[in-house]
Amino acid sequence: MKEGEVAIGPIDIILANAGIAPLGLSGDREQPFADVVDVNLTGVYNTVMAAVPSLITKQAGSIVLTSSTQGLKGTGGNGGAGGTGYAAAKHGVVGLMRSFANWLSPQNIRVNSIHPTGVATKMIQNPIIEKLFADNPGSGDAVQNLIPVPWVEARDISNAVAFLVSDDARYITGVTLPVDAGFNAR
Repeated sequence: MKEGEVAIGPIDIILANAGIAPLGLSGDREQPFADVVDVNLTGVYNTVMAAVPSLITKQAGSIVLTSSTQGLKGTGGNGGAGGTGYAAAKHGVVGLMRSFANWLSPQNIRVNSIHPTGVATKMIQNPIIEKLFADNPGSGDAVQNLIPVPWVEARDISNAVAFLVSDDARYITGVTLPVDAGFNAR
């Protein structure tokens, strides 16, 4: 970490954005669950813990953890190990955020989580997910938005993150911010 700070300067923000969604057709009930928790929850924890000493030293900064609408609602598991692990891990990210906010806010470090609906990336735009929805009519209902869009763009999430780490959000900490096209209100 110190080598990085020497090369590019001190850390001001931490964006912990780790995510896999092993929603494939595997019959394995253990490994996909473990894999998604390892990446989506433990990866977020490790990212924060590696970089937070710099913020603590400065007594300032902002941390944004990427969760998901599934971290607030949990409707996308459908009994599969990967989907259930995804929802559980993303709920766990909310617990990390709240724990980190209580720990770090007295040191002027803000911690929030962001909760995207489906984002137009390879995570949801790929042949496996397309086949999953085609083979399971109605399964898309669990991940449908109120605003009639199938997904949001990556820039929509980036804009919300930019706000949360800006001075305009200087008194916002411990918040779960959905960027979800109304998904959670459904």
